[in-house]
This record gives sequence, structure tokens and C-alpha cells, in this order.
Amino acid sequence: MGFTVFLGNLPTWVTKDDIKSWLTAENLVADDVKVIRNPETQESKGFAFIEAPNQEEMQSIIRRFDRAPLEDRLLRANPAQPPKSKRPGPQGQPTPATGAPVAQGERPPMARTGDRPPRRNDQHGGNRPPRHGKGRQGPQSAFAEELAKAL
Repeated sequence: MGFTVFLGNLPTWVTKDDIKSWLTAENLVADDVKVIRNPETQESKGFAFIEAPNQEEMQSIIRRFDRAPLEDRLLRANPAQPPKSKRPGPQGQPTPATGAPVAQGERPPMARTGDRPPRRNDQHGGNRPPRHGKGRQGPQSAFAEELAKAL
């Protein structure tokens, strides 16, 4: 990523030109600015990448904008991390959405809870009453006491 700064926690109204004008006002130099937008709505996702010409300029941009107040928020600025690659799994098989490697002949772990099969020992048909607090608590009312006896 070279000398790229991640600038986050931006309001959605911030544009490339806004960031360029902020940099100019602070006598900071950037080769390019990219505000990341939702491809469907074109609304800003609240972060941008600033390409600095060198390490020193990158550090100056970070020092100026990290934790700088804008409206009711603090901006975040730090060196950008390279994007996480989607590495192939064993034998060139893609890894599942969970990122866990899959051994040949095994089923991949399920990525979403909606894909999970029902539990075998579930006596309530998957509709367990919610548990509040830590551990099981005793009945709270006469109705709850009778219900507990029935179950």
C-alpha cells in the first residue's frame, strides 16, 4: 500500500474535495484521495484512503487528523493495512466464509447461524425461552412456577 493513510469515522457528507481542501489548509501533500462509497447508493461509507508521496508526509497527515474533532465525532487516521486476501484452502479449494481450512473429505463449517441444522437434543423445537442473567434462575411468579412443573 506504500504510503497510504486510512482516514475513518468520517460523516457521510465528506467528499474527496473536502479532504483535499483540509490537506491544503494544513500545508500537507497527497497524491490521491479516495472516499469509499456504497456502490448502490453512492453514499460515503465513512472512510477514505489518502495516498501520501512519502513516509514523512504520511506521518504528518496521521498526526494532524488522528483524533481530530469533526462535528460530534473524532476522526481516526492510521497507516492503511493491505486488504485481506481470500487464500485458497487445501488442494486449491476455497475456504468457507468462516475462514477455517477444510480438510479433504470433510464438510466445511457453517458460516451463518441460519444454515445450522436443528439440535438433536432440543426438546423445545428450537423455541427455548430466553435466559436472563447468569445461570438458571427460579420461577418469578405462580404462573412461571406452574409452567416449570409442567415442563
